[in-house]
Amino acid sequence: ALHRELGIPADYAATFHLDLVAEASPEELRLIASVPHEIRLLAPAADAWAMMHTAAAAGRISLLPVSGFRSVSYQAELIRAKLRRGTSIEEILRVNMAPGFSEHHSGRALDVTTTGEKPLSERFAATPAFAWLSEHASAFGFSLSYPRGNPQGIAYEPWHWLWTAPSIP
Repeated sequence: ALHRELGIPADYAATFHLDLVAEASPEELRLIASVPHEIRLLAPAADAWAMMHTAAAAGRISLLPVSGFRSVSYQAELIRAKLRRGTSIEEILRVNMAPGFSEHHSGRALDVTTTGEKPLSERFAATPAFAWLSEHASAFGFSLSYPRGNPQGIAYEPWHWLWTAPSIP
């Protein structure tokens, strides 16, 4: 019903090769930042983030969290807001997953930026922070979800990293 309300095509999941993402429960989440707003991750992802953040800082790399866990209802509201501004659902779905399909629902996805960069910008790919993540994030269990030409057809998101494996101490 929610997808019909938002105008999301019935074949959305099949077309973009997506699976539903289970929503983490509040008890499973841990606060990793409170500025500019509260950002939470699944507890093991939060631990991995803390280790990665510390390692990056030791190398004089600034990693700043922008977004973590998002509920299905919050994801729906993001889409509603863009629809109210006149953005087409097709355009929205190139940069935002439909409610129920966002990796952010799992509490394992993290959007990051670095000092002096606008959040959620492709310019992040040209920063030392992105270069550091590209080289080191996998050691902490994080991987880039949406590289250029990804099979889901999602816009390139150099800022979006998913915790996929236990971190290495």
